[in-house]
Amino acid sequence: MHEGRLLMVLQGKEEEEKRWSVPSGGLEIGETLSQCCKREVWEETGYKVEIGKHLYTKSGNEGGISTTIHYYEVHLLGGQATLQDPDQLIHKIEWISLQELSELPLGFPEDQFLLESYMSKKLKQATLE
Repeated sequence: MHEGRLLMVLQGKEEEEKRWSVPSGGLEIGETLSQCCKREVWEETGYKVEIGKHLYTKSGNEGGISTTIHYYEVHLLGGQATLQDPDQLIHKIEWISLQELSELPLGFPEDQFLLESYMSKKLKQATLE
């Protein structure tokens, strides 16, 4: 989160398939989870980040392939929103407010509660500081 907003990307091949998600992607050979997270954020958004604490892990099955997804808190170091996705699946990069998040079609609808809870907690902490 940065200034009360969550970095998200709109992705999908076809117009009707486009959904919002946090930047993500697959682990490359020899890469740590932290390195993967940094690379994926950079590739999908143009932002450089520092990896913070691990927030959540979920397992699932995507198209018959077993998946494990790790969520990390990241801290913005610099950069600017740049569409540079090598797969050309990213169509928009936005900093999303908590209110906007509740109205977006998510690529992973099961993440709605997790993302809203995280944002609410961080916003509450910011008002107490």
